[in-house]
Amino acid sequence: MNPHQQLARFAGFDWAKDHHDVVVIDAQGKIIDEFRFEHSIEGWNFWKQKVAEHPGLGVAVETSFGAAVEQLLASGVTVYPVNPMNAKRYRERKCSSGNKMDRHDAWALADAQRVDGHAWRALAVQDPLVAELRILCRDEVALIGERTALVNQLQQALHEYYPTALEAFDDWTAGGAWAFVEAFPTAGDLVKAGKRKWDKFLHSHKLYRSQTYQDRIAAFGRAGQWQASSPTVAAKSLYAVARCKQLRVLQSQLEAYRQRIEALFARHPDSGMFGSLPGAGPKIAPRLLGEIGSDRALYQDPQGLQCMAGTAPVSFQSGQVHKVRIRRSCNKHLRHAMHLFADQSRTKCVWAATYYAARRQRGNTHAQALRCLGQRWLKIIWKMWQTRAPYDPELHSRNQTAHGSWVLSFQPQ
Repeated sequence: MNPHQQLARFAGFDWAKDHHDVVVIDAQGKIIDEFRFEHSIEGWNFWKQKVAEHPGLGVAVETSFGAAVEQLLASGVTVYPVNPMNAKRYRERKCSSGNKMDRHDAWALADAQRVDGHAWRALAVQDPLVAELRILCRDEVALIGERTALVNQLQQALHEYYPTALEAFDDWTAGGAWAFVEAFPTAGDLVKAGKRKWDKFLHSHKLYRSQTYQDRIAAFGRAGQWQASSPTVAAKSLYAVARCKQLRVLQSQLEAYRQRIEALFARHPDSGMFGSLPGAGPKIAPRLLGEIGSDRALYQDPQGLQCMAGTAPVSFQSGQVHKVRIRRSCNKHLRHAMHLFADQSRTKCVWAATYYAARRQRGNTHAQALRCLGQRWLKIIWKMWQTRAPYDPELHSRNQTAHGSWVLSFQPQ
């Protein structure tokens, strides 16, 4: 039975950082209660009292996650998340003048739930393991973004006063490059140290490579030729060392995140399935699991998952005009994970590489080709997800042959 049919009253919940506005209406659309409460322990206790006064309450809210949603689910009400764009349209339907107030937004959400809620999907309590894995993976991506920003700032500082460091090291996400700046913060310090200390540094930090040794030593020897003003060297060297120390701390936290993510992923029963995807590896597989989840009823067909991941295009048709564009309204985290996975799968899977190459020959950009490849992968992933079966390349090859896939004509025999 549709949960919406069991509801007796409908609430619109307009949330904010420090307070929340609520409007409750009955089945005829009449406002029977409205109130505001603070986002505090006392405020949420007040909310629970209100819930007791309105049995069979459904709540529409303009988000699907966060502290407010967790408190709503804990209070026992049926929660319906509403897309912000849809919420805007519901508000405009009630007030075409464009007037916007918290109370009005709550009322518009409540009435939209009363009228259209039969087609909405209620928010379910998430698997705690999946929920934690999803949050950890998203935060890890955010921390990686912060590391990238710090690396860019460090490289810009070195470009201004110490180009020898940039010439000697390519990977500035590695601790060896940061240690070099900390040990020899200026070109003067590097020249003064001499070749013996250079060799000692390279060996102690396991940076000695026969193929790069001579080039690095030559670059170190030219360090004194670069002339920068004393104020620039003094200021930027301090800045560069500060960035290196920040990167070192951030990297230690990223390693802690990775250990926690891998431990949680290994505990989940679907880890073998997602881990079997060619190219997913220990980083992308947990992200896919965290975003797709384990609720098999969430996506009734592959298209639902494809739309959520943003690989399915959006069509616009009016009369003789027909346009297709990229889907913007989707799970951005899942789309990012699928983009990375599709790209990595080309190195591990022959048909994926062939499919990508064929798309590029048709004139698709790199991103478009990966999006099309991701669309194809999601159909496979959905089937694996429903059957709880790991990826079987031989089974996929047999299916391609049985269906006469055009990809077969491009693959080498």
